[in-house]
Amino acid sequence: MGQVTVYLDDKTEAEMNSAVKASGISKSKWVARIIHEKAGSEWPESVAQLAGAWPDFPSAEEIRGTSGDDAKREPF
Repeated sequence: MGQVTVYLDDKTEAEMNSAVKASGISKSKWVARIIHEKAGSEWPESVAQLAGAWPDFPSAEEIRGTSGDDAKREPF
């Protein structure tokens, strides 16, 4: 398991301590959670739940149907 040292100014440290206390988990777990949220490649659950939320949003086929034909490419 990796170990990291982070230097924080007093205000940032106070904000972190307040958030950690409110979360009820250790500082290490809190920092790891923030890093995972910010560096992770998955969408947050709140965003995933928005899929299909706009019933009048056009489908991909409808959007592509108005783009016309591609121009012919020049041979190499």
